[in-house]
Amino acid sequence: MPFFRNGLRRSVGACSSAWTSPSRVSASPNWTRRCIHYDGRNRLSNFWSPTQRKPKDDRSNQNGDIDGHELLLRAGFLRQSASGIFHLLPLGLRVQDKIEKLIDKHMMRLGASKTSLSSLSSEDLWRQSGRLDGRDSEFFRLQDRKDARFLLSPTHEEEITKIVADAVHSYKDLPLRLYQITRKYRDEARPRQGLLRGREFVMKDLYTFDTTESQARETYEAVRQAYVAFLTDLRLPYLVANADSGNMGGKLSHEYHFASDRGEDTIIGCDTCDYSVNEELFIAPLDKAPSPPVADDAPSMPTKAGFFFAVSKDRRKLLWATQPAQDVFDFNIHAIKEIFPEIDTSFDGSDYKAVMDAWISGAEEDGEPRTRYLLVDSRNEGMEGFFEQWRSVTSLPGPEGNQVPVSSEVLPSEIDGNPVLLTKARDGDPCPSCEQGKLKLQQATEIGHTFHLGTRYSQPMQLQVLDANNKQVSVSMGCHGIGVSRLIGAIATLLADKEGLGWPMAIAPFEAVLISTPSVDKSDVESLYDQIHNAAVDMTIDDRDRAMGWKLNDADLVGYPFVVVMGRAWADKQALELQCRRLGIKEEVQAADVVSRIAELSQKL
Repeated sequence: MPFFRNGLRRSVGACSSAWTSPSRVSASPNWTRRCIHYDGRNRLSNFWSPTQRKPKDDRSNQNGDIDGHELLLRAGFLRQSASGIFHLLPLGLRVQDKIEKLIDKHMMRLGASKTSLSSLSSEDLWRQSGRLDGRDSEFFRLQDRKDARFLLSPTHEEEITKIVADAVHSYKDLPLRLYQITRKYRDEARPRQGLLRGREFVMKDLYTFDTTESQARETYEAVRQAYVAFLTDLRLPYLVANADSGNMGGKLSHEYHFASDRGEDTIIGCDTCDYSVNEELFIAPLDKAPSPPVADDAPSMPTKAGFFFAVSKDRRKLLWATQPAQDVFDFNIHAIKEIFPEIDTSFDGSDYKAVMDAWISGAEEDGEPRTRYLLVDSRNEGMEGFFEQWRSVTSLPGPEGNQVPVSSEVLPSEIDGNPVLLTKARDGDPCPSCEQGKLKLQQATEIGHTFHLGTRYSQPMQLQVLDANNKQVSVSMGCHGIGVSRLIGAIATLLADKEGLGWPMAIAPFEAVLISTPSVDKSDVESLYDQIHNAAVDMTIDDRDRAMGWKLNDADLVGYPFVVVMGRAWADKQALELQCRRLGIKEEVQAADVVSRIAELSQKL
């Protein structure tokens, strides 16, 4: 073992030759010398970073798209184990650790206590909350030797509610804020885009508990501000949008996104006011129509361009929606769902005939009439004759040729008595909020979500406290998530370019890498490292037995915010080359000024 005298670090270590085997993306096999040093400095010779070269004949992404996930694999941040399942390697783990520490900072400021809940969750709790039914396909399920049934937790609302219900009984114990950062599991039907849609993922969940609804809403706003502060620390452009609570429950909900052409969400914003909403919530009132109503004088069904077919989840109700025949806008499934809540949104119309046959044969078998609805866009005019014709149909021929009773109804496109459009928003449509601006649609990747749950879980799971009036009340809850592993994939895609990855200073695996030519004395390299590292810059030395050009290319691939080069200028005048690819900077800096220059440029990263 090395001996350290008087607190001085000595660059001693052990080296050995090692064979690096070729991979499917490696350019060629090569010999490297791997060294282990014991001086406490960050060195890439100590650090396992299995980067891979892209072969010259690689034809992927010929359309010019930059695949952040592919770069994460090539740069040695992760490896794939199975579809939607990934192993984090040392570089990836450093990024994840820094994200978690940044989250910890903002959760501490919010007064939240950190927990770690088991990945195994009892099916009984999910059955009690009402979330077990209808979601079987999403769960990884298992059974122990005593036949007890468990899930690999996709989320932990049930478990945390049970814990708090057993421990908290008075309003004096509230407010309470608990969070965890842990692995989650969801059996995705189609895992895709690497870490963005996996079957195993890391999330931060914050659970909040308040005595009253008003207190819970104040907590919700405090959490929103904490999320904004967290995203601001990343120094990346983000979007905040009103959102649908979905299966989580509750009505108050916001999503947090990075704008991305590869994003799965569409965010609708206004170019004048602060209106911002997920497309899932957008419903335009009729008076904000993008074009004047179009008359349809023919007493017949509109053409295919203005036709939409849907079925209820129980397959007992069918719905045809119409819009003006000349209108080729896409139908807004979310507006239709508000009017026809029973709709099965997973039905894509591909087995239309099978659904129709089952609908009519089912009515014939049980003798109960089925219902068919016509949902009419408010802009359709001159169709009264067709509507009467529709309503008059009380039976249809069954499989055996006999008449099967049906009910035929016409639904207006109204919500709470107000006419709405059945079409999606488009760029340039009038803003429904300020009425002055124009709408702009952006593809985005969701990286966080805040939900006000109210009593969605506390009531069925009997989480109650005695309030100040000595009355039992259900606790008002909130649930707030950040996709930690998802953030890694989203940022990789957002900042990647043709040279490699890019990282914000706050979460970069290392903030800077020091590269020197072989002619530079090792003691000079170590002294400069100490100078920069002691100024609170998370730095590493690339002291691997590789060519200078290889190291510089590798630094670009990994995406260090800063590259410090000790080359020819160092020998001539003790100067360095400072590179920052994200800012397009490559400049000569004196050694005495490098720390202040890094600090100055860091404010933009």
